Amino acid sequence: MKIEYVATCLFGLEGLLGEEIDSLGYKRIETMDGRITFIGDELALARCSINLRFAERLYIKMGEFYARSFEELFEGTKQIPWEFYIRKDDSFPVRGHSIKSDLYSIPDCQKIIKKAIVSRLSKVYGISWFEERCVKYQIDFFIFKNRCTLMIDTSGTPLHKRGYRPKSNEAPIRETLAAALAKLSRPREDVLFWDPFCGSGTIAIEATMQMLNYAPGIDRAYIAQTFPQFDKSIWENAREEAKDKIITDSKFEAYASDIDPECVKIAQESAKHAGVFKNMKIFQRDALTIQTEGRRGTIVCNPPYGERLLSMKETESLYKNMGKHFSTLDKWQQYIITSHEGFQELFGRRADKVRKLYNGMIPCYFYQFFKNK
Repeated sequence: MKIEYVATCLFGLEGLLGEEIDSLGYKRIETMDGRITFIGDELALARCSINLRFAERLYIKMGEFYARSFEELFEGTKQIPWEFYIRKDDSFPVRGHSIKSDLYSIPDCQKIIKKAIVSRLSKVYGISWFEERCVKYQIDFFIFKNRCTLMIDTSGTPLHKRGYRPKSNEAPIRETLAAALAKLSRPREDVLFWDPFCGSGTIAIEATMQMLNYAPGIDRAYIAQTFPQFDKSIWENAREEAKDKIITDSKFEAYASDIDPECVKIAQESAKHAGVFKNMKIFQRDALTIQTEGRRGTIVCNPPYGERLLSMKETESLYKNMGKHFSTLDKWQQYIITSHEGFQELFGRRADKVRKLYNGMIPCYFYQFFKNK
């Protein structure tokens, strides 16, 4: 059975997510800011849930239509065969977003969509009251320029929550963004990977998981595992496939260091939960004292932005000192993300490449220095 899926991601990660979908063998049919629609079979639900590193959620696309009025929204929703998934005892709450559309009231859209689904299911099942006490099918709508897309969430807990981070530091980076930073830095087995502002250790952990081909969602559960329409074997098969692909003899090594001893403890615990601790060294150290130790290396880090951990004055001083010290690290490549637009001037060098990304809702810049001059 062919199914249309929608995978969402942070803005700026669409290219990386699309490449992942391609590598799993599925066909993309549309890409827009923050989401990719593609075609897959039933097994794709489990394989994509477990393997996609850059996706925030995975949905089953139920239908799409234009709606400029509540009447059009009601009728369009009612035409969709919700009974294929939702039984008379199941739960189906509604949530969503509307952008640049005539229908901008989210609560009103929720009520209309809910009413339309109830209307259709009432006719199908011959009942007027739904207890909603069994399987939960979270209905999500996305209305963009009056085009309404209706979907069922299959993730439950967002996909960026891998489950390996029992606690985090004060300003944690989302796992999906950390994975993107690691991917864009092109980690290699013979090059030391070092995050000297490691915090919870997320960037170095995600880099190590990539190099070991360790699927990010291999150890967590998904709401779609409760959907009776999908045989449990798809999840078992997808997990076994992912386990078989793990590289057990990689010589890749990642360093994760931080000046805060509490962060070091958290990073060590997270790496153990992630199953990659043996390929990492996690320790306390001031980022302004790190040395190359005669090795080839790449620095990838997410230093303070001057919003939560340090004052802006302290942050700008840190950036200046980073520039001075990092320039002594032989020919190491350096990849640094920050929201500070004046970072390059403070750092004392122009980046070879700058990429705009989002850390949650914070617009950031990923400064990439390929050659340390």
